[in-house]
Amino acid sequence: MSLDEKHEIGVEHVEIRPPSSGSGEGLKDAELLAQDIRPSAERRLVRMLDMRLLPTIILIFIMNYIDRVAVTAARLKGLSQDLGLSDIQYSTVLAVLYASYVPAQIPSNMILNRISRPSYYIPICVMLWGMTSALTGVSRDYAGILVARIFVGIPEAAFYPGAMYLLSRWYTRKELAFRSAILYGGLLISNAFGSLMAAGILSRMDGKMGIRAWRWLFYIEVAITIAIGILAIFLLPDYPHNTRWLSPAQRRLAQVRLAEDAGEADEDVASDSAFKGLIMAIKDPKVPLFAVMGCAQLLGLGFVNFFPTIAGTLGFSTTVTLLLAAPPWILATIVCCANAWNADRTGERFFHICAPWWGVMVGYIIGVTTMSIAGRYVAMFLMASGYAGFALTLVWVSNTVPRPPAKRAAAMGIVNGFGNLGNLISSYVWKAEWGPDYHQSMLIGLASLALATVLAIVLRSILVRQNKRLEREELDHLKGARRERIEEAARLEGIAFDEALRRRRGFRYLV
Repeated sequence: MSLDEKHEIGVEHVEIRPPSSGSGEGLKDAELLAQDIRPSAERRLVRMLDMRLLPTIILIFIMNYIDRVAVTAARLKGLSQDLGLSDIQYSTVLAVLYASYVPAQIPSNMILNRISRPSYYIPICVMLWGMTSALTGVSRDYAGILVARIFVGIPEAAFYPGAMYLLSRWYTRKELAFRSAILYGGLLISNAFGSLMAAGILSRMDGKMGIRAWRWLFYIEVAITIAIGILAIFLLPDYPHNTRWLSPAQRRLAQVRLAEDAGEADEDVASDSAFKGLIMAIKDPKVPLFAVMGCAQLLGLGFVNFFPTIAGTLGFSTTVTLLLAAPPWILATIVCCANAWNADRTGERFFHICAPWWGVMVGYIIGVTTMSIAGRYVAMFLMASGYAGFALTLVWVSNTVPRPPAKRAAAMGIVNGFGNLGNLISSYVWKAEWGPDYHQSMLIGLASLALATVLAIVLRSILVRQNKRLEREELDHLKGARRERIEEAARLEGIAFDEALRRRRGFRYLV
């Protein structure tokens, strides 16, 4: 098997022309690459990204998932009664979002890879999902809320895989896991904040201006979401070659960092179209394995959409129930960041993803074997912390399918899109008729995470085998686009082709 067949690595549609060695502008662009200047310049660049990119994405992510938990919280304060929803209709309302959310992720990521201004694309989608979410608040019956949730799923599809792809265009493999966990920490904190915000609105806003409290929950969330979307236009970066608030020297340094990380420029050649990237991703056997693993994982973690309902089984009032739902997510955020920090430090992926799943499995076993308040509340902490594993899933995909960007974008869309089928299925797994113990739901989750673990073992075995093959293979006969990409990396870094080739031989998959 050739290296091309086992290790697809490539480049973006925008051609990056190396600066002329004799031009003053070219020398200025390369000024931050000098050995005595580069370490501090690189730290400043990463710090700038951490201060602008991450907080903006986290704010969007918080609003993204507050919208998800809002439907569950609203149920506690009369949504089902006001709209006349049966249990199966309520489950369908939760599930139908994924009917549009799942298929829209792949084309959305393909579009994101081809456009030059993600700082416009992502914020516009944020504002659109805010406006469509307002439809939930004005719904008057089952048909109305069903249509509203379908339309919410389309713009929301642009965000998580798109945000992860954007991070992969700026951070190296050893930086990506921790940043992705900080991003995903926004989701986990949003579950806590969402519950706290919902508790405040649902307890104080009922009847204000003649409007039910659960409707106020959506109206307030929508106003905040649209405001954040407008701010994001000015805060988000584009790509390393065209971000307006970076200097030419910083843009070149950003490109060089990624080229060194994999030994090839992080750009698509002219032949790497979005459709070709999709075909490459589908043909890579690791991508379908990741997709099925993601689906099983999210089915096992499907309790997230029912967390206030699960907290309600502890037997307290609505306000206390929502307050009790917050602490598990605060702990989960801490676990998520600590787990990802260690994953970056060690370069290990498998155990950092699977160990949190195993904690959820222990939580399910506790939940099945006891109905005591203390035991089930401990189980809720273990269950919430399981998302520390999911936070690294797309990171592992990005590390496993690093080049070309067209393939990486499609792969991340496929894995996250197909994976969310697990969320769709889970909408029917946590049935009210199985409460208050939800033993059947927990057993299904237990089996799903066991399947996800098996698939993760298979993926790890494939990557270990491919790493061994990479160690044996020679790279003496590189031709065509692959040689062009390594030559481009050499030009970006200002080094000889042989040196770039030597660095390329050092690439290994993270397992």
